[in-house]
Amino acid sequence: MDVENAENQQTLTVDSNIENAEIVENKESAEQASESVKTSDEIEKAGNNEFEYLERNEFTSEIYKIEVKNLGYFGIGEFKKLLKTTLKLDITKIKSPTRKEFAFVCFRNQEDQQRALETLNGYKWKGKVLKAMAAKASADPLHKRRGEELSGETKPKRQRTAKEATCPLAELTYEKQLEQKTEEMSALLKKYTQELRRLNPAAKPHLDKFQFNGVLASPAVDGYRNKNEFSIAKNADGEIIVGFRLGSYSDGSVEVADVQQLPHLPAQAKWAALSFQQLVRQSKFQPFNPVGNLGHFRQLMVRTSSATGELMLVAGIYSSNLSESEQVELQQELKNFYDQPEQNETHKCSSLYYQDVKHREAGQMINPVTHLAGSTHITDTIQGLQFRISPLAFFQINTAGANVLYQQAIDLAAPTPDTTMLDICCGTGTIALAFAKHCKQVFGVEIVADAIKDAEYNAEANKITNCKFFAGNADDYIKSMVREALYGQEPGKPVDLIAVVDPPRAGLHNRSIAAIRSASAIKRLVYVSCNPNSAKRNFIELSRPESKHWKGEPFYPKSAVAVDMFPHTTHTELVILFEREAKTSTDAVAQAKEKTKEADVAAETEEQVAKTEETATTTTTTTT
Repeated sequence: MDVENAENQQTLTVDSNIENAEIVENKESAEQASESVKTSDEIEKAGNNEFEYLERNEFTSEIYKIEVKNLGYFGIGEFKKLLKTTLKLDITKIKSPTRKEFAFVCFRNQEDQQRALETLNGYKWKGKVLKAMAAKASADPLHKRRGEELSGETKPKRQRTAKEATCPLAELTYEKQLEQKTEEMSALLKKYTQELRRLNPAAKPHLDKFQFNGVLASPAVDGYRNKNEFSIAKNADGEIIVGFRLGSYSDGSVEVADVQQLPHLPAQAKWAALSFQQLVRQSKFQPFNPVGNLGHFRQLMVRTSSATGELMLVAGIYSSNLSESEQVELQQELKNFYDQPEQNETHKCSSLYYQDVKHREAGQMINPVTHLAGSTHITDTIQGLQFRISPLAFFQINTAGANVLYQQAIDLAAPTPDTTMLDICCGTGTIALAFAKHCKQVFGVEIVADAIKDAEYNAEANKITNCKFFAGNADDYIKSMVREALYGQEPGKPVDLIAVVDPPRAGLHNRSIAAIRSASAIKRLVYVSCNPNSAKRNFIELSRPESKHWKGEPFYPKSAVAVDMFPHTTHTELVILFEREAKTSTDAVAQAKEKTKEADVAAETEEQVAKTEETATTTTTTTT
């Protein structure tokens, strides 16, 4: 999956660190539309203290917060289950520092907070008596940091340049970049295999044969990024800039820097940033400012196609302080600007969208988009296949590198005409369709419904008929996809079932890993990770010994290869092949005996039930 959001604050999403809270998510709550458009001076003056945000009534979870102590060792998952399922408390979030015996729990209102205090204080859980008390709101990290700098408590940090923030390896030759990434991947895999040896001694013979085949180069080193999310704010000189963030909100930085000199951006993306910058500078609407949640122009997503030259722009607008008529006016301004002939001399915007970027409501997964002008999609090519890409769908960030990446996944999986492949987190179906010509059938699942529509369209457009896609959580569909694969298997033929996972940066949820492990028909698994450090948790979960929680035989790593999908950055894509150990004849006999024993017990039980029913019938007859 794409690591763009990790590349040193390239997106506008504000990084806070209030007791591990997501302050910005809450600070984005809706303001009254009557506030309308504020001037630049008003925006600059907004917010003068660390707790000013509470006065706007936007951060209710910090107002209605409690602290729960004496928890002992606990997992966030089990604590959440206690609060929501067992005690039926309506919580908004849980925040807990690592390796601590306490946690903060947030609520939407005072009634829910008070009920939680009464329920949790003195409650016995896991042999501990819990203590609950009201907690103070946390300080706004940006104001806190700035206050510390003004008072001399901390020294201001040197602001990084745009190249340092986004392309830290750009000063090295590409050969040196590959050498550095190979060393880092080798060290990470060594750490993983050492931990696995300790957790599962049975893995030792497999790990002795495990091979890492290095880092493969990207065919495109410069201008490779086909998707970029630019922030809209001011630079150190007070000029409005469409570019990349230089630091995080919690570090006291909201500055944005120009992107014209960055090597990994294509010319189309640089033109898009400049043209949108011109639009914002001449507009009466203001750039968004997280200090006070004021302003409107928040971000610009740019998607480009190396195959067709198409250019998609998605303008992210903070609309909480805009009336409906002002939103219509702003949308019309966007359309009029890109309709001007002089704006299309160098490059042309072929698809224009408006995105409402503000606080998401409960259950809302994405910020909605509205099509304004041009085509609704763009098209790109991977592995000789054409793919339609919608504004919010996932697509590999480096198209040329994706050809290498997918070929490595295919080579490691080694599918045959009898293979069924499960593509977990399939996006627009790029991996699934690349595998399709090598397999009997392919099933894919993805949580973004629009991406599934694209996947189905892409299959039809490429005349691929052996793929089936499902929209929903991977956790819910893995077992059903396995059942469908087994149901369609010819009697007497061995099952060849492969799973390929390409999850988001954080990796797969442990429920998905548990579902994969419990599906004994899956013998091989290819894990594609854009963040191997985060995915290491999944690697361990796949390979742990079988237990009450991790049912099913473990998967062991066989071989791995990395692909440099992100030249000039520190990120690398890693592909690992996992296989289950084939059961020995002794194992098979033992399993057969166990099944026979279970069958005997079941038959004996049925016989006892039959006798009981017969006795009951006789008794009834006698009584009558």
